[in-house]
Amino acid sequence: MSSTIVFEEAAQMQRVCGANDRNIPYLELLLGCELYVHGNSLTCEFSEDREEQGSKVFTRLIHRLKNLALTMEVITEPEIFMEFQALGSEEGSPSNKQEIEPATSIPVAGKSVYPKSMRQRQFMRLMRERQIVFSIGPAGTGKTFLAVAHSLSEILAGRKQKIILTRPVVEAGESLGFLPGDLAQKIGPYLRPLYDAMEFLVPPAIIKRLEENGSIEIAPLAYMRGRSLNNACVILDEAQNTTIEQMKMFLTRISENSIAIITGDVTQIDLPKSKLSGLVHAYRILKDVPGIGFVEFLSSDVVRSRIVQRIIDAYDKEIASS
Repeated sequence: MSSTIVFEEAAQMQRVCGANDRNIPYLELLLGCELYVHGNSLTCEFSEDREEQGSKVFTRLIHRLKNLALTMEVITEPEIFMEFQALGSEEGSPSNKQEIEPATSIPVAGKSVYPKSMRQRQFMRLMRERQIVFSIGPAGTGKTFLAVAHSLSEILAGRKQKIILTRPVVEAGESLGFLPGDLAQKIGPYLRPLYDAMEFLVPPAIIKRLEENGSIEIAPLAYMRGRSLNNACVILDEAQNTTIEQMKMFLTRISENSIAIITGDVTQIDLPKSKLSGLVHAYRILKDVPGIGFVEFLSSDVVRSRIVQRIIDAYDKEIASS
């Protein structure tokens, strides 16, 4: 069956189709159709059972473009796939159906960060509404990136005084030996993913200035004992490698005017087998505590790339069969 999708302007269509129409083959594969470009319209040849689904996906993509109106970003394959999955989730859960509404965004230094999945949207909402938020899930789901984006937005807008970055110093299966330098230089390599996210959002010069005036602080988790963390966004990354005692100590440092964002992947625990992860334990005993929010990402929420999603699924199948 044939249908035509008309865009308000050719530039809008180009952002859906991607640079040099690179998204066209992916859209055809995903939606089971053939696409033909004519000016500012797309002619879609669907099989009879895919027309409604395909039209809804394009409606969602056009709506996403309107939310991105202030930027020149093009729609990417992960974003197309997330809209496709979100549509399937809503159709499969009648009680969870919702109208397509403007996406929540995080403003950071003139940019806007938008959710690429329903669970990312949930995570962003929880960071606004709860004082302590746990984000649990596999690599590539945007846990650390969104935590950093929210925290930067809070201090650049003056709502919080500083960002505190911390993580347990546990090596992932190999010994790095002695690390030279002062405390910041020693723990810096462990916090590199957080800095990668910050550098994607703001220029390095701004990050350096925030460090110099104390608005960004890095600290090993062990150095948190005895502190009271005031008016801050505190990010605990790689929380699956905390012990129960470390997690309790960290959570009890948070004052009323601070927010704690805890991220981790329970499939990548590097603790000795005799020790229970503090993240696993916290989920078990805190999931119903008022003021604390949990969001659980799945492999289907991976936005880093499709190959990462496939790798995670393959490992999950191997673990399930063993």
